[in-house]
Amino acid sequence: MMREDFRPEIDLGALRLLVLVADRGSISAAARAERISQPAASRRIKVLEGQLRLELLDRLSHGAKLTVHGRMVTDWSRGVVDAADALLVGARALTAHAADNVTIGASQTVAEYLVPAWISTFRRCGEGQPQVHLRVANSREVVAALRAREIDLGFIESPTVPSDLRSRQVAQDRLVLVVAPSHRLARRRRPVSRQELATLPLASREGGSGTRETLQQAVGESLVEPAIELYSNTAVKVTVSAGECAAVLSELTVRQELHDGRLVEVPLAEIDLTRVLHAVWRRGTRWRGPAGDILAIATRTICRTPPGPGGNEPSGSGYSLVR
Repeated sequence: MMREDFRPEIDLGALRLLVLVADRGSISAAARAERISQPAASRRIKVLEGQLRLELLDRLSHGAKLTVHGRMVTDWSRGVVDAADALLVGARALTAHAADNVTIGASQTVAEYLVPAWISTFRRCGEGQPQVHLRVANSREVVAALRAREIDLGFIESPTVPSDLRSRQVAQDRLVLVVAPSHRLARRRRPVSRQELATLPLASREGGSGTRETLQQAVGESLVEPAIELYSNTAVKVTVSAGECAAVLSELTVRQELHDGRLVEVPLAEIDLTRVLHAVWRRGTRWRGPAGDILAIATRTICRTPPGPGGNEPSGSGYSLVR
């Protein structure tokens, strides 16, 4: 009697050979169909017989004939082989679909002021580039989407990168204190100290944004709660322009307003709000195709950079926005 725990590792290729022997009448014909030698095919079926503890074939001088047990096992094997073929076809389809599309996630500042130029460069790398989907979120949400495998590559503004992710610097940024020209601080001559900044009623981005986290880390626990919390850089700028609140925002986001005089930068003392913007990805990522190309572009390298040692580093015509 066969033990209940008898579970040999079955060779799928041997099952396929057995089905071919039944259909084509001989081991040699089955071997030709699989493009292997007749002795190799015979050995694989012999191993299968040993694994199953059954005699499956009567070896004849002119071919091979299935035994009674062989016919039963062959009938079962057809279902296994068909299921395996369906699995492989489906996996290839998923791989092809993944190669045709790439989804990246970026925090708002990176998405609004850096990603468009990277996508433009990516599209110029050649004809027939894959569709690129961009998900705009705050840094915390980008990290969550990356962990959930909802995006292939992320860009964040947070001062620290989670230890379970890999990262690379893509740019350096500076946060600045800005006010409306009518605000009392706009006419101030001496810089605002760390302690003063901590107690200012600020219009601020929401919790989880890289801008908010950078300011919190630089100022520390003494930072008071925001006067108003908003979910986009544009909303913060509109609020500041109204004249009542100051804000700490990326220099990238307020460059035009500072140039036009719609906002005024207030100098700071005793505090450094320079920060690094990072690309982040899951550990073990094997860089192929468009995601690697975009990372290469973001890190100021050329299109189609080949993978680094071990293939674990990065080497595209659409661009759609997913919020």
